[in-house]
Amino acid sequence: VRLVESGGGLVQPGGSLRLSCAASGFTFSSYAMSWYRQAPGKDRELVAGITSAGGSPDYASSVKGRFTMSRDNAKNTMYLQMNSLKPEDTAVYYCRWSAYWGQGTQVTVSS
Repeated sequence: VRLVESGGGLVQPGGSLRLSCAASGFTFSSYAMSWYRQAPGKDRELVAGITSAGGSPDYASSVKGRFTMSRDNAKNTMYLQMNSLKPEDTAVYYCRWSAYWGQGTQVTVSS
């Protein structure tokens, strides 16, 4: 199993980023997937989850209305579109399937 995140970076408050997670080694289209994040000095927290078919993602209250999770089962890839970013969104973002985690991608929101 391999999960590889990309798309992180430095962005100003109010800006946008789109994260991607490329999955391999399992039948991606059969499983729900999720995004987590971990800010410095804080526990890892669930950001969003999506069903195998991609319908009706769930979001943490802190990102609802600003983040959109989606997936493309034909590409074995899921996405996290992050808009109206705030400094408190600064964290390492991880994709997760079952007991497997990606290596993470750093998102820094700062002016």
